[in-house]
Amino acid sequence: MYNDNSRFNVEIIKPWEKSDYPIKYALFDFDGTVSLIRQGWQEIMIPYFTEVLEALHSGESHEELYDLVKLFVTDLTGKQTIFQCIRLTEEIQKRGGIPEEPVFYKREYLRRLNEKIYQRKEALKDGTADPDEWMVPGTRQILERLHERGIRLYLASGTDDADVRFEAELLRLTDYFDGGIWGANDELRRVADKKEIREIKAEVIRDMLDRQKIQPKELVSFGDGFVEIELVAQIGGLPIGVATNEAERTGINEWKRSRLVVAGARAVIPDFSCPDRVIGLIS
Repeated sequence: MYNDNSRFNVEIIKPWEKSDYPIKYALFDFDGTVSLIRQGWQEIMIPYFTEVLEALHSGESHEELYDLVKLFVTDLTGKQTIFQCIRLTEEIQKRGGIPEEPVFYKREYLRRLNEKIYQRKEALKDGTADPDEWMVPGTRQILERLHERGIRLYLASGTDDADVRFEAELLRLTDYFDGGIWGANDELRRVADKKEIREIKAEVIRDMLDRQKIQPKELVSFGDGFVEIELVAQIGGLPIGVATNEAERTGINEWKRSRLVVAGARAVIPDFSCPDRVIGLIS
């Protein structure tokens, strides 16, 4: 039974027999798990959404609204940005307000975020920044190790499809993900008798299981968000939480860790800076 809590701070939440998980496929989240280009996005979204709710003068304090927004933003981390904006419109309606369409809030959030990360992208584009400096420590090494072992790699992100592909290219990661790269698409489609937005990670996992005939126990997921961990836990795969402290680029973010444990992570790691130890989790 794998239960190594020694150096590198591998925290085993629910021990498992490695022989039960003949891993052949690995699904990675992007922002906060692989890429740090958007590090600090919560510091843009949460205050902005709080500002929107405060304008309704509901009688709630700034702290109450901030904590509310932080909770639902965190719970929805890993899904497309539009889902967090949909939740914002629901909170506006609860307080008697008349919201704009969710895409209105998404566009304003992205405008504010892009002001923060524009220089990062430019530095990566013109070669003045080292791509590895804008990734979670050890990312390239773990992708190389997995690739060498013949494990097929998938990348699924709540970031818009064009952006995640562009940012993966800036980080020189595209070639590792032979299983494909998927990002958000906010187009509506008809499901049963109502229109819904595609939930990209659920669709990627469904495709892996159904069309590619992947067995759940052959799949490991690495993510820092609630969604990808919960999805893989529910189907019987091996979900590993990556609770990176993005600002310091070392150690554990305790808020992330607590949410990943609730989501069903079997283990939590701080990053990939000890790739052999991470490989030891699955083989």
